[in-house]
Amino acid sequence: MTNDLQPFLKQVRACRLCEDAMQRAPNPIIRATTTARILVAGQAPGNLADKLSKPFADPSGDRLRTWMGVSDEEFYDESRIAIAPMGFCFPGYDAKGGDLPPMKVCAPTWRPGLMERLPQVDLVLAIGGYAQSWHLGAARKRTLTETVMHWRTYLENHGVLPTPHPSWRNNGWLKKNSWFEGEVLPVLRDMVRARL
Repeated sequence: MTNDLQPFLKQVRACRLCEDAMQRAPNPIIRATTTARILVAGQAPGNLADKLSKPFADPSGDRLRTWMGVSDEEFYDESRIAIAPMGFCFPGYDAKGGDLPPMKVCAPTWRPGLMERLPQVDLVLAIGGYAQSWHLGAARKRTLTETVMHWRTYLENHGVLPTPHPSWRNNGWLKKNSWFEGEVLPVLRDMVRARL
C-alpha cells in the first residue's frame, strides 16, 4: 500500500467532505513523499497558509523552522519533511478571532491511510493538543504542559516529540516554561539534522 501515496494525496486534495460546514471553500494542504523521515503534525493550516496553499507560511512557521534548525528550503523539501496537519483545511475563525479547531471528520477519514503510506517517518513533531491526542492517544497527559514535559518518554516509546504551537499566542507559555527552549529544542535540532 505504501507505493500509492500520490494517488492518495490527490484524493485528499480533492476532498470536499466539510464544504457545507466550513466558512470558505475547502483547500486541503498537505506535503508528503514516501521518503520523508520527519512528519510535522500541526492543528490545521492558518489563514496565510490557506491563501498561499503553503503550510506554515507565516510567523509561526518562522519560529517552527528556528526550533527545528532548518532553512525554508529544507523545511519545504517533501522528500525529507512531510507536513500533514490534523485538519487539512483552514477552518475559519471563532468569535474572538482565533482559529477554529480542525474539522472533526478530517483526521478519522484520512490520517490512518496517510500514516500507512509514510513508511520512513520515524520522528513526528506533534504540535499542539489535537496532534498530541491523535499520535499519543491514551498516553497523552491531562494538559499540553504535562504532555510536553514528558517528551523524552514519548520520543523513546512512540517516536513522537510533543511541542506547543509556535504561535505568538504562546509567548507567555514559552516564557513560563523556559525549560522547553533549553532542554527540548537542542534535542529536536539534533534529531532533525540527523534525518536530513
